[in-house]
Amino acid sequence: MKKFLETIKNIWSIEDLRARIITTLGLLLVYRLGSYVVLPGVDSTMLEAANANNSGGGLLDLINIFAGGAFSRASIFALGIMPYISASIVIQLLGMAIPYFQRLQKEGESGRRKINQITRFLTIIITAFQAPGYIASQITTHQGVVPNDGPMWWFSTVLLLITGTMFVMWIGERITEKGIGNGISLLIMIGIVANLPSAFVFEIASRFGIGGVGGPIVLLIEVALLLFVVVLSILLVQGTRRIPVQYAKRIVGNKQYGGVRQYIPLKVNAAGVMPIIFAQAIMFIPLTLAGFGEGGVTSWFVTTFSNPNSFAYNLTFALMIIAFTYFYTAVTVNPNQMADEMKRNGGFVPGIKPGKKTAEFIDNVMSRITLPGSIFLALVAILPAFAMLGGVNQAFAYFYGGTSLLIMVGVILDTLQQIESHLLMRHYDGLMKTGKIKGRSSTGMGMAG
Repeated sequence: MKKFLETIKNIWSIEDLRARIITTLGLLLVYRLGSYVVLPGVDSTMLEAANANNSGGGLLDLINIFAGGAFSRASIFALGIMPYISASIVIQLLGMAIPYFQRLQKEGESGRRKINQITRFLTIIITAFQAPGYIASQITTHQGVVPNDGPMWWFSTVLLLITGTMFVMWIGERITEKGIGNGISLLIMIGIVANLPSAFVFEIASRFGIGGVGGPIVLLIEVALLLFVVVLSILLVQGTRRIPVQYAKRIVGNKQYGGVRQYIPLKVNAAGVMPIIFAQAIMFIPLTLAGFGEGGVTSWFVTTFSNPNSFAYNLTFALMIIAFTYFYTAVTVNPNQMADEMKRNGGFVPGIKPGKKTAEFIDNVMSRITLPGSIFLALVAILPAFAMLGGVNQAFAYFYGGTSLLIMVGVILDTLQQIESHLLMRHYDGLMKTGKIKGRSSTGMGMAG
């Protein structure tokens, strides 16, 4: 405890780090307060009553978790940062296939600014398409929620939702630039964490309240299992396979360069949380099709794949995550480029010929470690369904795995890494006794920033 208090004192004594932390907390507070500002013309009391009578389904609850509750409250931040995430994913995919975006990625800072500008414009377009759909499906569909829903109200509400999303994006960028951690990832995480206290209170009430089942023993077991899953998720995030690389000796003047052994850390989960996001986006399609077709095969398909607890949903979800993990890893990790850079710098893997043989070796290693990594990622993604089957309430079960847990673990570890870097740079002890937190190099579990 004394060590912890001393670390907090060291953090607060660094002026730059203190200013960054205060800026981050202030901007996150603005985001949370904005999530409670209801759109003009919406009767919040009627909307709350309508939401209470209509559970909305598991997928809508999942969307609401990412928005920190703003989605169900019809807030000005109802669409949150997700349109920006969607735009970033689109730009990232375009960078894999279109030469123009590939050139921008190689142009350094100027190319990055152009990509950010394009991403912002694409965010506006995506939000402009999502906003009317959100209004029609979640607000005006309830009687009495909007007393006067004329054309002017529609126009102003769509404009407000677009403005809200752009303001949230601006908050995320300011946190990244002036604060601590990755701003976009922190906004997603704070929205997820905001639901944890109420979900835990509901779980306690279900165990100790009137008609409660299980009592304190079951609650303690649930908390212990949650901590165990968190530890496993940390292992998944930090797990690496180190490939030794030997560099040839070079003598320049009176100095010797190279001749040392270094390591290439290949992450077990190089794709981060992106496979779950891609798979989840596709699993939202049945919810979109819910309004089309009645009865027969269409009705069975929509009913089955709109239920996150069904066997078919979770099996399909897990297989898609495994496939997307291989796809995203193949796109982000380029063995040929790694082999060429090693050869150019006089490095080689012991026992492996430089060049093509090294690329094949790295590719084989990545294929082997990606399989268990993808399977484990799929298991973590479907754990909430098992938790709900075990009697855990739906809100609390979402923290047992899936995108929520992985994003929280990745963002928290990355933020701690940045804080520790500030401490070590000024010759303070790190957050851990060893003075170094190992295994963390990804930013926000691959989330776009």
